Amino acid sequence: MNERIPQFLSAPLQILWFESDDIGICAVCFTLTMLFGGWFWLFLFLAPYLYMRAKKRYPTSFFRHLLYFSGLKELDRYPGPFENNFIE
Repeated sequence: MNERIPQFLSAPLQILWFESDDIGICAVCFTLTMLFGGWFWLFLFLAPYLYMRAKKRYPTSFFRHLLYFSGLKELDRYPGPFENNFIE
């Protein structure tokens, strides 16, 4: 068996102290900085810092639900908002 079983199954993927969504924000900011330069270098450091601070302030999955309520993303494996019966 070559696969590693995590100690906590609900723990998110982490690289150093960054979670996977933090790495994604850093990658997007780095890409924008490489494309546009100039003042975007400030954006490279400021945007991930503000995102991580906001993430600590709100409950788990707040941003995912914010995207759902704004209509930008669907929640996978969940019933729709108008379902009356749900069988697991």
